[in-house]
Amino acid sequence: MADIFDTYRPAQAWDEMFSAPGVPRAPYSAVFAALQRLGATDLRHRADQVARLFTDRGVTFAFAGGEQPFPLDQIPRVLAAREWDEITRGVAQRIRALEAFLADVYGRGRVLDDGVVPRALVLTSPHFHRAAAGIEPPGGVRVHVGGIDLVRDEEGRFRVLEDNVRIPSGVSYVIENRRAGTRLFPGIFAEQRVRAVDAYPERLLAALRATAPEGVTDPTAVVLTPGRYNAAYFEHTLLARLMGIPLVEGRDLECRGNRVYMRTTRGRRPVHVIYRRVDDDFLDPLHFRGDSLLGTPGLLNAARAGNVTLANAVGNGVADDKLLYTYVPELIRYYLAEEPVLHNVETYRLDGPERVAWVLEHANELVLKPVDGSGGKGIVIGPHADDATLATLRAAVAADPRGWIAQRPVALSTAPTLIGDRLEPRHLDLRPFAVNDGTDIWLLPGGLTRVALPEGQLVVNSSQGGGSKDTWVLSDEDGPAVPAPRPTALVPAARAVRDHQPSPFGADAGADAAQQ
Repeated sequence: MADIFDTYRPAQAWDEMFSAPGVPRAPYSAVFAALQRLGATDLRHRADQVARLFTDRGVTFAFAGGEQPFPLDQIPRVLAAREWDEITRGVAQRIRALEAFLADVYGRGRVLDDGVVPRALVLTSPHFHRAAAGIEPPGGVRVHVGGIDLVRDEEGRFRVLEDNVRIPSGVSYVIENRRAGTRLFPGIFAEQRVRAVDAYPERLLAALRATAPEGVTDPTAVVLTPGRYNAAYFEHTLLARLMGIPLVEGRDLECRGNRVYMRTTRGRRPVHVIYRRVDDDFLDPLHFRGDSLLGTPGLLNAARAGNVTLANAVGNGVADDKLLYTYVPELIRYYLAEEPVLHNVETYRLDGPERVAWVLEHANELVLKPVDGSGGKGIVIGPHADDATLATLRAAVAADPRGWIAQRPVALSTAPTLIGDRLEPRHLDLRPFAVNDGTDIWLLPGGLTRVALPEGQLVVNSSQGGGSKDTWVLSDEDGPAVPAPRPTALVPAARAVRDHQPSPFGADAGADAAQQ
């Protein structure tokens, strides 16, 4: 039987599995040995089995006008224990800084008075809600669940790509990927000490209950969903079932006297904690969109009165603003008096005519992102864009510079991925999930690895045709967490920017990513 890696050729980026052609990195040694015993036909058969399993279990997502099983590549991503330790420290540090920032901007506004973050940035953010000002959530927790997107750069170092502290999704795929992975490679799990992921529902429920309103000894928590037509409805149902708490829609709740109740067959039942998967704009028609049928009138008043916990808090989206992202390293220094453990990707703000002009001139060499975008929508990768796309982009950026940031293209790391009947390198990222109970920030070991399945694609979101891998975190030491710098062959996009004369303005706050 031919070795399935015989035809595998690493891309011009950091390869997760191989340090050199045919030479696996230490954490991958067992996976590599097991895969060598398999053929492409075996892998394809297993892939078809997973697709059928996911379809039967409802592990699907909306794509191209229909429901499809979420693509799971059978070859896991493996992280050494010390790598995960670095990620844990870095993500927890970032969550603490963002918590402090949110408490500040909806409270005294000291960070604005001191000029660390421009006041105009906050006030012009579409996700800054004055209706949330002055609300003090129980336990001081606003970010009960955070998803921080990470990538590896050309030298194998983890960088923060963006922050998600509104309603981060995708953890259901982590749980289901692991279930499938243990069926695909049961022998490797017996050999490797892979950290489990099944504690997440228990940890999340404990955090929700720990942040219940003061004086409530046995809080009732619910999961609030927009309904079965939402793209993440499978996740809502799964988490509610695994936590053993009710799954409700807005019509199932009512507010009386600034308290929240759930309608049941036995009458009204008090609700103390709402893990809500409904966006701010649709959550409470009294304060936001008056035509919303997804939320419940009066929820924000009940939260202000301290009678219900909304997880995550209303208004967190101001911390997701990609322009605010460029200031997070400074927020870490300002609130925590620490240096960032994880650095940003080099990023440019468009906050002056000269900067805007420079970015417009070099748009074909940069990645342009709308500051309030999500799901990979609106991103333009300059080196891959045609002239018409760049012309449209330049017009949009010139009309609204506040609405965009520019970044150096990063050659995201790649990993062997089954494409047809061959293993080929595909770009990927990592979304660790952090759970905050007010006293401790816990990370789900592994998180969601998303893979861009089309060749050369750098946008990994499922809405753009991406898939995922099971993410293994080893319990013992297998190699250094931070690889030593080495010469790397850059992909053309990264080489074009690195060789280009640097911006006369420098990359803003996020540019401390260049500090090693």
